[in-house]
Amino acid sequence: MEIITLTLEDDTELECAVMGIFEVEDKEYIALLPLTEEDDEDEVLLYQYVEDEENDEFELLLIENEEEFDVVAEAFYTLFSDDEDFEE
Repeated sequence: MEIITLTLEDDTELECAVMGIFEVEDKEYIALLPLTEEDDEDEVLLYQYVEDEENDEFELLLIENEEEFDVVAEAFYTLFSDDEDFEE
């Protein structure tokens, strides 16, 4: 699994495993699994994923609309519910 480091609003860093990138309604989203020893539960983070192919970079955007988040979360659970590393 690919690992990326997120810089949070308080400038702390959080290492996350990339569970996958998937498309919902013509937008791409990314599912991240934080790699912290503190959490016993599997907490998945969902972000909108925007790739800049020219610069080989990407940007993660918060999903601020609750309805959009619900649709993305449902798609995530449908796609990844068979993943043995993830339990709902």
